[in-house]
Amino acid sequence: MDTRMTKRGNFSDKFKAAVALEALRGDKTVQEIAAKRQLHPTQVSTWKRQAIEGMAGVFSDKIKKAENKDGEIKELHAKIGQLAVENNFLSQGLKG
Repeated sequence: MDTRMTKRGNFSDKFKAAVALEALRGDKTVQEIAAKRQLHPTQVSTWKRQAIEGMAGVFSDKIKKAENKDGEIKELHAKIGQLAVENNFLSQGLKG
């Protein structure tokens, strides 16, 4: 009976993306990639599947909406700043 404990690997997102991209290219089999990178073939297949499923998000309107929100927030911050200056100016005029 083998009582050794195996340590689970923690891989960076960049590494996972590189492995998934290599698998998507199709130049090598999943087994070849797994052997080269010292991974289990199931792990390579999982990252490949996740990459394919996540690819639709790259072209999604959600990203565009988030970018538009960032621009809108900047505009609102500028408007708040402008109103604060105007308010300060008007309050100084009332005092004087």
